[in-house]
Amino acid sequence: MLLGVVVKAYSGFYYVKINNTLWECRLRGKFRLTKQNVLAGDMVKVKETGLQTGVIEEILPRRTELERPPVANVDQVLIVFACADPEPQSELLDRMLVHGEAAGLGPIICFNKVDLADGKTVQNLTDEYRLAGYTVMLTSAITGVGIEQLRRRLQGHLTVFAGPSGAGKSSLLNSINPDFRLKTGTVSEKIGRGRHTTRHTELFELEPGSFVVDSPGFSSLYLPQIEKQYLAEMFPEFLPYLDSCRFTGCLHRAEPDCAVKQGIEEGKVGRERHTHYLLFLEELIDRERRY
Repeated sequence: MLLGVVVKAYSGFYYVKINNTLWECRLRGKFRLTKQNVLAGDMVKVKETGLQTGVIEEILPRRTELERPPVANVDQVLIVFACADPEPQSELLDRMLVHGEAAGLGPIICFNKVDLADGKTVQNLTDEYRLAGYTVMLTSAITGVGIEQLRRRLQGHLTVFAGPSGAGKSSLLNSINPDFRLKTGTVSEKIGRGRHTTRHTELFELEPGSFVVDSPGFSSLYLPQIEKQYLAEMFPEFLPYLDSCRFTGCLHRAEPDCAVKQGIEEGKVGRERHTHYLLFLEELIDRERRY
């Protein structure tokens, strides 16, 4: 059998890159019976049935798996938000960072459309995330700012581009490789967010061994299935303080002698990030009550 990587699934077909050729494949019936899904990024074994056509016989074990966007074997996630048009939503960004952390991927943050924002606005957007220890990149698909640095960051990785509609993910990918020719959209003045231009998850090859994933944007996101006591570990700036709280099992909200809250007072933990942590914590507690 032949070994390849699934680059997209569409209308019941799975398009598998084998060496330098794209094959159109169907699923073996056993996968439908077991309801085992095949994701973009899956390494699969294919049995040839015709000219560049085949049947997927086996899915190799996944190293990583993301739920939204649905993609396997990613080793890097780039979360793209616009500096303006649409206005960035820090709560949504923090939700997406929690998803990246829960998946075991150290997310990279990309603030795009820097040409639409002044320096102070950009600094206000980036300071708290750099304080948290995240790599923050600044780009513009219009002026070319940061594009070469981003291209280098993608080399040798399978990177998923995630973020809300209108952030400019497809435009960035077109800037990195014009041959992609991905469809781009505009931001609706009425609803203040982008129109969806990507309808399915697909892998694009930048160069041998380097893939990127353009995924459908979205404007809301549930938290991953984690227990409330582990949420703090999804905030990397909290980690140095977690063993210094007075109480074992401290949830870093109303408990006395909480080291995380002390970190806020010292300016080492961002207040807005902690506010979002408390919001997410209540969601997880409410989820536990309901289920």
